[in-house]
Amino acid sequence: MSEMRWKRALKPYVRRAIGFVGLVTRPMTIGVRMLTRDEAGRIFLVRHSYLPGWYLPGGAVDPGETCSAAALRELVEEGGLVADAPKLFGVYQNARISRRDHVLLYVAERPRPGPVAWKPSTEIRQIGFFALDSLPEDTSAATRRRIAEVVDGAPPDEVW
Repeated sequence: MSEMRWKRALKPYVRRAIGFVGLVTRPMTIGVRMLTRDEAGRIFLVRHSYLPGWYLPGGAVDPGETCSAAALRELVEEGGLVADAPKLFGVYQNARISRRDHVLLYVAERPRPGPVAWKPSTEIRQIGFFALDSLPEDTSAATRRRIAEVVDGAPPDEVW
């Protein structure tokens, strides 16, 4: 079996093991997502290598890191973009992952290219800005709900 196939076969088991360790060692986990729009009002989304569909960029908050710093870091890491002064929009329980998992949604306007140009990675395969009326068909339901809350003023849901 090739090394790449071997790694792919192990990925679900490694993720479960990491999740189990997290459940045992942490009473609550916190992640962040960033909703950002360009000058034309288009939403920035990413496509992961390990999940189907398009999502807002984001990830885990590292120990000793503030949540807003994590949101900005994830925007750079996943999209090669920088932004100023993200605003906390909402806090959500991510019951799909665990009843102990929470996601903080930040909003930042007019991102700009970061110091390093984006290129596909093992985590993020594609990125793009999308007009509200032409989001990719496979944009996740949670991502669509967050966009509606921020852009259209839809009533917020406490569950991601």
